[in-house]
Amino acid sequence: RALPLAGKTVVLTGTLSGMSRDEAKARLQELGAKVSGSVSAKTSFIVAGEKSGSKLDQARELGVEVLAEAALLELLADK
Repeated sequence: RALPLAGKTVVLTGTLSGMSRDEAKARLQELGAKVSGSVSAKTSFIVAGEKSGSKLDQARELGVEVLAEAALLELLADK
């Protein structure tokens, strides 16, 4: 099975409306991603839900790609 997100580190922040964070984490891990609780220069992208806080600010400061929940759902639907 292909792991399109192998080698990617993803951070979830804020409230997701389409699925729980645990579900999103599990789906990302199924695709090979490492889901981290903190943002760093090694973060591949951050998924920002409603009421995203300091992690989103930190990601922007570090130049980390920010995905909206809709983009995450699209990414997961394609796999």
